[in-house]
Amino acid sequence: MRTVLAGAASLLVTLGIVTAGHAGSRVEQILERYENANRWRDHVMVVAHRGGGLEAGKTRYPENSMASIRGVISSGAEMVEIDIRRSKDGELIVMHDSWLDRTTNCKGEVIARTMDELSQCRLVVEGTGTVTDEPVPTLREMLAATKGKILVNLDNKLETADLADMVVLARAMGMEEQVVVKANLWSAERVTSVKQTMSQVGSGFQFMPIIADDAVRDAGFIAAAGRAFSARAVEMITWRGEAEEMTASGGPLFSAKVKAAAIRDNWHIWVDTHAIVNKPGGFLSGGRGDELAVTAGFPNEVFGFWAERGATMIQTDEPSAAIEWLSANGYRVPYADTDESVAAAMGEEQVSAPTN
Repeated sequence: MRTVLAGAASLLVTLGIVTAGHAGSRVEQILERYENANRWRDHVMVVAHRGGGLEAGKTRYPENSMASIRGVISSGAEMVEIDIRRSKDGELIVMHDSWLDRTTNCKGEVIARTMDELSQCRLVVEGTGTVTDEPVPTLREMLAATKGKILVNLDNKLETADLADMVVLARAMGMEEQVVVKANLWSAERVTSVKQTMSQVGSGFQFMPIIADDAVRDAGFIAAAGRAFSARAVEMITWRGEAEEMTASGGPLFSAKVKAAAIRDNWHIWVDTHAIVNKPGGFLSGGRGDELAVTAGFPNEVFGFWAERGATMIQTDEPSAAIEWLSANGYRVPYADTDESVAAAMGEEQVSAPTN
């Protein structure tokens, strides 16, 4: 049914009977789809994990780098996820690990170095060890590079209170609607605590609850958490124990009651198919992750499986592969003037992978 609906919508767009999104820039069209989940349940949005540096199981760019961001924008993904830490002198930076060793040519803890010291470090292409010319980026620099081009999901590696500073920075740059901050929620007390923290920065920004099925299985709580923050999406973590079989149903977070709550309150169901270091494939998606989709060659058992169970946002290490398969199988509705919009967003004719 999803395929039929998407195909019909695509035909109407092609014929000019309806428009794909409202008139405006690419990012305005993306925002319209993000903020109106019920209007776009026949379209699966794609989120690039850790800046989107991977493709076909291989590292193209350093993770969380400017080069990877340009590649993601060029791919047509709607959102990019980046990881936030602080330097010794308090600057918000983009870095996944608490240590510099894996992703840069420097060693030691991130928090032990000032921003001036971190600016001397260079990002490396994981797997090849190739040292690039890119320094460790600040959040300010990354937001400037994405402004007006793509939505940005901030994965906070600090304390919950630090989310406030991220929102303040985004607001100062005129990007509070374009940036999505998030936090894990598992109890009414936790909801209250996070809400108090976020209330310090006022309204007008995007907040997304993260719900994990090892702690939450109650559709009522999920609905209440979403309403507490006027959420437009809820990230669903489907844990997989090392001995557990691949999920056949999607698990408790993909129940009829949860899907009903999503429709009633107009928010996207978000699933994570990306990998986690030292964990089995698909650890956050019940075994149905990028390894199965791309490396093993069964994208229908991953991207198709989750789309048919109501997911309208997929965070993946393989954004290009996800977009290609979802588009070919009727799970993506074209944007108005997509090619021109992407080219305009990039401000350049093409994006080339680094030469190793």
